[in-house]
Amino acid sequence: QVQLVETGGGLVQTGASLTLSCAVSGHSVNGNAVAWFRQAPGKERAFVAGISYIGQTLYGDFVKGRFTINKDNAKNTVYLQLNNLNSEARAVYYCAVRGGVIYLVDTIWEHWGQGAQVTVST
Repeated sequence: QVQLVETGGGLVQTGASLTLSCAVSGHSVNGNAVAWFRQAPGKERAFVAGISYIGQTLYGDFVKGRFTINKDNAKNTVYLQLNNLNSEARAVYYCAVRGGVIYLVDTIWEHWGQGAQVTVST
């Protein structure tokens, strides 16, 4: 059984940083792609970042260098570092895993976590 658990969400001030974690069980992050998506209120779920099984990374256009995805194969965990947060970052952040390459379309991803809420105060 594949399970993904996101942690690290919370309420932060504008300009702050936050690190989200996605602990994966049932699939190895060393052999699968993992991605982060986010869904803001009233909007569709959007691709944030992805990391392939060999560590190649891909980011959504809006990221503009402010977020970083990386992973720890030994812990089977993928991280998303969020820097210089603003109100636009307010969303539920989900991680997902699939075999194969990174896709920007959320429906392609096979397994999902329950999500972590990020709220940015002004």
